[in-house]
Amino acid sequence: MQFGTPLPPAARRAPTFHADPAADARQLLGALLPPRPALYHVLQAHARLAVLGLATARALPQLLAALPRLTLAAADVSHSYPLLLFRCSNCTSAFASNHLLRVLPHPLPLRLFPRLPRRNPHSFTFLLASLSNHLDTEPAAAGSIASRFMGTHVHALAVKAGAAGDLYVRNAQIHFYGVCGDVAAMRKVFDELPLVRDVVTWNAVLAGYVRAGMVGVAREVFDGMPVRDEVSWSTVVGGYVKEGEPEVALGVFKNMVAQGVKANEAAIVTALSAAAQLGLLEQGKFVHEVVKRVGMTMSVNLGAALIDMYSKCGSVAAAKEVFDAMPRRDVFAWNSMICGLATHGLGHDAVQFFEKFVSEGFCPTSITFVGVLNACSRTGLVDEGRRYFKLMAEKYDIESEMEHYGCMVDLLSRAGLVQEAVELIEGMHIPPDPVLWGTILSACKRHGLVDLGITVGNKLIELDPAHDGYYVLLASIYAKAKKWDEVRKVRKLMSNRGTSKSAGWSLMEAHGIVHKFLVGDMNHKDSARIYNMLCTINRRLAEAGYVPDVSSVLHDIGDEEKVHAIKVHSERLAIAYGFIVVEAGSPIRIVKNLSVCGDCHEFSKMVTKVFGREIVVRDVCFIFSGILKAMVKKCMMELDHFYGYIKEQIESSATFTNTEVIAKCSQISKRNEDTFDGKYSLQDVLKPGLWLSPETSAGFAGPMG
Repeated sequence: MQFGTPLPPAARRAPTFHADPAADARQLLGALLPPRPALYHVLQAHARLAVLGLATARALPQLLAALPRLTLAAADVSHSYPLLLFRCSNCTSAFASNHLLRVLPHPLPLRLFPRLPRRNPHSFTFLLASLSNHLDTEPAAAGSIASRFMGTHVHALAVKAGAAGDLYVRNAQIHFYGVCGDVAAMRKVFDELPLVRDVVTWNAVLAGYVRAGMVGVAREVFDGMPVRDEVSWSTVVGGYVKEGEPEVALGVFKNMVAQGVKANEAAIVTALSAAAQLGLLEQGKFVHEVVKRVGMTMSVNLGAALIDMYSKCGSVAAAKEVFDAMPRRDVFAWNSMICGLATHGLGHDAVQFFEKFVSEGFCPTSITFVGVLNACSRTGLVDEGRRYFKLMAEKYDIESEMEHYGCMVDLLSRAGLVQEAVELIEGMHIPPDPVLWGTILSACKRHGLVDLGITVGNKLIELDPAHDGYYVLLASIYAKAKKWDEVRKVRKLMSNRGTSKSAGWSLMEAHGIVHKFLVGDMNHKDSARIYNMLCTINRRLAEAGYVPDVSSVLHDIGDEEKVHAIKVHSERLAIAYGFIVVEAGSPIRIVKNLSVCGDCHEFSKMVTKVFGREIVVRDVCFIFSGILKAMVKKCMMELDHFYGYIKEQIESSATFTNTEVIAKCSQISKRNEDTFDGKYSLQDVLKPGLWLSPETSAGFAGPMG
């Protein structure tokens, strides 16, 4: 607390005393206190009054009345001091009493309320607001009987005092019942006096229905509002996002902008979240343009939301631009950037960001480590992942949560260390989530561990019989082992239990319009053109040597039928439509609700290689860009060719210096510098198993010494 600020000149002059000490106190306080005083200003003024003998019971209410203008947050104000002033002053001012109800923490306002010498309608408003704020910060208490009883008791006191019809009291009552989740009581208060309403009343009802998950009813209320403000619109947008309807949320947001309503930060952040959920870059860019148009200040919350949106929509470069342009960054902005890089498979960059984050004095949070562990998993940095997992507990005292274990299990499973991943799950200090065992099941399919996969798969479908993904993975393991009878048993078990496989779909955005495709979809208005384009693509890929991998087809049918089944997957239809409507040179961006199968992944890479089109695909857990992988492959083919040349020359007794070899490798790498973008050194490129085959990498290690 600061006491060193000198008193204003008027306060240092000898005061002129009057017969009324209260008048003298008012005069002195007018000179002492600035328009927006801090707590230490009030304490200095109190001390000055005491020195001059003016700190009487009649003068102290003047100090108490100054407290509402404090510039410090309520958490920084000593609550004992306002109570001391109140008790010593014998205060009868309703204004000062109401201020105490505003600043005191729960449950002090409830205890103070019966002892207030004077009340007015605002007294009930502030008491209900205090209860609502407490329930907002303590969600576990929101639905408790005690909480509802307290609010109902205050409501009854307001009725008894004749204050229940006051507009502000009614708004506070509606807000309280909405926070409690008692929509029936909320609606009853709203309907009682239809003429005593303003936009705040309507907004409180909207928020109550959204909290209760009744977004349909909230929309009916919204449509019937005589006047709407930015809070009304942002509440509805947030409600649709909360209920998993991001498309509708974006539609409401666009309607809001079209009607000339200035979007507030809450609406912007929520709309960005909706675009991020859908993975639709153009929609996210539209929201960003609104931010620029209204001249909104780049707060840390807004910056973090933009970074998250661009990362999830496949434009990590734009996310980095936002991050670099932020005037101030907090841990949430750093977390968004680290997690975004990890999602794009840029593990080395994410780890570098983490190290820079720590070096700038930030303290990692649980989410930070989820991001960096995920980065290690995506890039195969096993040793680094183990180190960070250990560092999290030993240095930062962060207890491992389910998400951290999930990243580590994924890291080990991807690296083929499935048994170590199983041991990690079995040694957890918390009960493992079925999702962790689902990761093991996926690893069993990937690495051909049939026996372990069958054991884990059967265990999972007993733990979570409604999860269709576990049946599909188990059937895939049987299918790869050619155990078709077992595949049929799994499918029959799914049918008997009423579990069906989730329908896969892909989204493709063009010119602001979102197009949705299902497997074998014939409902699009341009279906004929799409299938003609797909035939052209398939023919060109076949000429380039592409052979479909039909191992993901779970039916005991001929290979030709399996190939046909794969050819009409939803992401392929979306890519074909992208060739028709997306300008040459622009990326084709696809979003899929399920994991992309292995063959469609290879299909996307081959399309990029043959046609030179950038294809960005985001599935349920990953984002990959076909152009990057194709360029890397081209660079590696050049290095492989150069290694073959060196080998031939060495066999014919030619000699090469280390400098010559390094210069040639650097030349090849430089020619493909856009591929690596500074992310990998030459040593990284030549590392066994990263890009080159172990044989080629070892061959380079020889001549380079």
